[in-house]
Amino acid sequence: MTNLELVLNMLAEATTTEISKEKKPKNFNENKIIAKQGGTIAGNTRKEIEEKTGKKVVNSISAKKISENNKKNIS
Repeated sequence: MTNLELVLNMLAEATTTEISKEKKPKNFNENKIIAKQGGTIAGNTRKEIEEKTGKKVVNSISAKKISENNKKNIS
């Protein structure tokens, strides 16, 4: 998972939390709708980043693997 993936995940979670605080959902279905809204905002942000950079944000390589590769490149 790249830094951008982590940040977008945090954006989705923080956005969902803020929407939830304002809307005060009363049941599971209302929470589900709010969670989708937070995810949509992060998803739209991801698409815009990919459009501007021409590169995919989501990566199949795990954060551990990225860290190991970075250590090898530094050595």
